Amino acid sequence: MDLIRHLRFFVAVAEEGHFGEAAARLEMTQPPVSQGLRRLEKQLGLQLIRRTTRGAELTDAGRELLPRARLLIDDASRFLGEARRLHEHTEVLRWGVASLVGATITATLARRIAGVAPGQDTVSASTVNLIEQVSAGTLDLAVVETPCVTGPLTTEPVVVLRRSVMAPATHPVTTAARPRLRHLAGLRFCHTPRSFNPPAHDQLMDRLRESGLDPRPHPVTSADQLMAAVAAGHAFALTVDGDALTTVDAVRCLPVGRDATALRLRVVYREPGFSEVAEALTAALYRIGRTS
Repeated sequence: MDLIRHLRFFVAVAEEGHFGEAAARLEMTQPPVSQGLRRLEKQLGLQLIRRTTRGAELTDAGRELLPRARLLIDDASRFLGEARRLHEHTEVLRWGVASLVGATITATLARRIAGVAPGQDTVSASTVNLIEQVSAGTLDLAVVETPCVTGPLTTEPVVVLRRSVMAPATHPVTTAARPRLRHLAGLRFCHTPRSFNPPAHDQLMDRLRESGLDPRPHPVTSADQLMAAVAAGHAFALTVDGDALTTVDAVRCLPVGRDATALRLRVVYREPGFSEVAEALTAALYRIGRTS
């Protein structure tokens, strides 16, 4: 016996108080509803509904079991809905990319994924958060900044990408014959907060200091915040999208201190089934690195 189906008969009759109206609500004829309810009562060994000349009334047992029947029906509906959602989601690759990696890299990787997956959901978040999501299974894989703590996740090789220094167009460094990182000393350094990935943040700060610049961090969490701070004339930043920013009058992108300012990325994942996609994304990153 299909318990949920027969419980629907019971709940409909109990709530409508009439077999005919219950059948109409269920878009059925009355006999199958009446027969189904009798089958349920026989299975339970209890009378749930008392048939009267006015329609149908709950027995004491029916009144006590009605709330439980409603819960079971609701749970069954939620279960089926969740199963449908999971089935639909199996075709969608859920992936993430570290904050402020840049539109060029994100678009290139999204195009590569489109060639191997019928759908994709993309999130941008801190490296720490992305690793947590991949570990928990809410993301299939992620492109994170390294060094970072990856725990038991599988990691692809590190890819090194060159970054340009993005400075205010009016700053003297933009017209210097031989621009150096130390020329940026009067500007704040726009970068994601240290909490987004402490190991990579600390390594970058050390590299900048070794190059003669003691950076004063200006934490930002979005590309809009970064661009606004640089365009306003009081900060500089690092970007892999230097070529795309040539049309922005308020900023200039310079190839300064490329070894010190390089971006290091790697793909991380948990399930072996995503190894081929991870390898494809790593290959795409290598291609970006060769042309940067």
